Amino acid sequence: MVAVDTAARGRAPMSERRRTLLRLEISRAAVRLFRTHGVAATSGERIGAAVGLSARTVWRYFGTKESCVEPVLVRSIEPAVSTLRCWPPDRTLAEHLLAEYRPPAGPEEAADADAGLAVIALARTEPGLRAVWLAVHERAEQVLAEALAGRLGRAADDVEVRVHAAAIAAALRISGEDVAAEVAAGAAPADPVSRLCTALRAATDGVGAAVGAPVATATTSVDIRPGEPE
Repeated sequence: MVAVDTAARGRAPMSERRRTLLRLEISRAAVRLFRTHGVAATSGERIGAAVGLSARTVWRYFGTKESCVEPVLVRSIEPAVSTLRCWPPDRTLAEHLLAEYRPPAGPEEAADADAGLAVIALARTEPGLRAVWLAVHERAEQVLAEALAGRLGRAADDVEVRVHAAAIAAALRISGEDVAAEVAAGAAPADPVSRLCTALRAATDGVGAAVGAPVATATTSVDIRPGEPE
């Protein structure tokens, strides 16, 4: 659907829902152009033209052309974040994910998930996209901290709650990057939920055991020849 630029017609401000939909429409167009032409060759004018808007209107909703991908990225991680937010106290996190996670079902949701993976892959070599991707996860981390605080009966700004939320958000980000890299390489990716569970186990099994605990040092053998002093 092509949007109509009504910025100069003096109409009443659009509703928040329409504003959200317009941002998503611009975002989808930006991702298509980035995938086809690359980030450097895509301008705000080109993004606006793809949805029937002026560049001025695009800049009203986004500060940079790279930030246009934010709504698509948010949509791509929303199923996982929504599932994590409703983690009940009587299940492990892996049990909850395997039982409750539902991948994008509709064609629009599936297309946005695919577009999100494409942006994540591009972000490996595009610093502007990488910054947006990290910012999306920083906000997701705050949402997860609030959910964990409710589950544990603690404050969202409790240091342990924040660390747990950061670990889960990092697992979500890294597993997504892993899947995106496989898709970009033309390989069939592993099940996203299984990949996320693997990343979560690495995060929750305890950093101390892998990093913080003493590390055994290898004993260096010395070749002492017969007749030579030790």
